[in-house]
Amino acid sequence: MINQTIATVSLTILVPVFNEEGCLQRFREAMDAFLAQSPVAAHVLFVNDGSTDNSLPLIREICQHSPGYSYISLDRNRGLSTAIKAGINYSQTTHIGYIDSDLQTSPLDFMLLLEHVQQYEMVIGIRAKRKDTFVKKLSSRIANSFRRYMIKDGIEDTGCPLKIMDAAYAKRVPFFDGMHRFLPALIQLQGGSVKQLPVQHFERYAGYSKYHLFNRLWGPLNDTFAFRWMRKRYINYSIAEELENQPVANGHI
Repeated sequence: MINQTIATVSLTILVPVFNEEGCLQRFREAMDAFLAQSPVAAHVLFVNDGSTDNSLPLIREICQHSPGYSYISLDRNRGLSTAIKAGINYSQTTHIGYIDSDLQTSPLDFMLLLEHVQQYEMVIGIRAKRKDTFVKKLSSRIANSFRRYMIKDGIEDTGCPLKIMDAAYAKRVPFFDGMHRFLPALIQLQGGSVKQLPVQHFERYAGYSKYHLFNRLWGPLNDTFAFRWMRKRYINYSIAEELENQPVANGHI
C-alpha cells in the first residue's frame, strides 16, 4: 500500500548524456521497469550535454514514443555540473533524482531511496562491491578520503550516480564547475540531512568512461579547495516574520 504522504511526492530523474549511444536503448528498458512500479509520479529528463555521436537522435526517438520521458539539449558540451544544474532548473517536481545512463547503477534501486525521502532532504547510494578497474577504484578512494578529511561532510561515496534530492534544496545549490562532486555537502550547507544507502553496482554496459586518472584525482582535489573557499562565504538565511499587503487599487485606500 502506498503511504498517503509519499503519494504527494513527484520525481524528475535527471539523466545527463554525453556520447552514450550504446547504452540508451538498454537504459530505457531498465528505467521502464522502475517507472512501472514507482510508488510516486515519476518521469525521466535526459540532458544531452552536446553529444557528438548518435545519442541525441536516440533520445529524441525514446521521448517521442515514451510518455514518461522528455529531454533538453545543451548548445555544446558543458560538463556534468552544468548538465545537472540545467536539469535541476528545468524540473518542476517536488523531488529530483539523478542517475547515469551507463547502467553501472540500477534504476530499480530508486525504490530503496524513495523509502527515505520524507525523512531526509537527500538520499544517496553507496556503490557496494564496485565493478570498476583497480585504478578507477583507487583514484575514487583517494579523492573521497581527501574530500572527507578537508570538508568533514561524512559522505562515503559522493560520486555514486544515484541520488534523490528535495527540489527546494536542489534549486538553492550554488552553481560552480565541479558542483556535482559536492551535492551532498551543498545540501548539508543549507541545513539539510543526507541518508546513505548501499546500492548495486555493475560493469559499464557499453561505451567508455569520460574520466581518466588525471581528472579523477586532480579535479576533485582542486575543487575541494574551491568548495572550502565558497563555504566560508556562504550565507544561509530564513525569514522570521513578514507582512504582505495587497496592491492599492487606483491609488485609493
